[in-house]
Amino acid sequence: MNQMLLRVPREETSLRQRATQTLRQAILDGHFTPGQKLSERELCESLDVSRSCVRESLQHLQAEGLITIIPHRGPEVTTISPKEVRDIYEVRAHLESLAGRGFALNASKDQVRALRAKLTELSQPEITQDRALMLNVKNQFYDILIAGCGNLVAGQLLQQLNNRVTVLRRISMAQPGRFPHTLVELDAIVAAIEQSDGETAARLCEEHVRKAAANVLQSMQPAAAKLQA
Repeated sequence: MNQMLLRVPREETSLRQRATQTLRQAILDGHFTPGQKLSERELCESLDVSRSCVRESLQHLQAEGLITIIPHRGPEVTTISPKEVRDIYEVRAHLESLAGRGFALNASKDQVRALRAKLTELSQPEITQDRALMLNVKNQFYDILIAGCGNLVAGQLLQQLNNRVTVLRRISMAQPGRFPHTLVELDAIVAAIEQSDGETAARLCEEHVRKAAANVLQSMQPAAAKLQA
């Protein structure tokens, strides 16, 4: 039996990957906002790529939940409804609880130290005053948590949720006074992990996510009121 040789055009694939990553990061950084319509022509000019490359990138981001392609209207940045926020954070609460418990019981000493160091970095004034940097460092905190949790499936599912959660974190962090509470909550989680207390770490992770969900929903209310006015 002859074995079929599959060839992938490396340069073209790499270009599509770069275009997808650039668009993804623009959404996560807030350069493109929820509900904003996107022009394929303008994206082609901005990214200096073909229309087919842009379309494939948009389809990929649609699968991630970041882009919505509306028939006869075209692509726009996905607007996450309050119902979807509740659903996302409900799933995240359970997964993060698993990850917190798993990390407390399975992580190496180096991973625990890395988690504490990342939390210390997150609390530095130069970080707290730069929202984009703050989101990046917080994502790194969760990368460490996922890597050391010992549950590959929970880690993969959390990573799949991460892009939409990052968009929602941007909303949550805009709420005055929320971030100091976030640091206190994360500090309690890391302290439980340092004591290898899996049950407490799991409970605190779930509580942290539920508080974050409530904050996002509260932050969304003024925008919803403006739309209805």
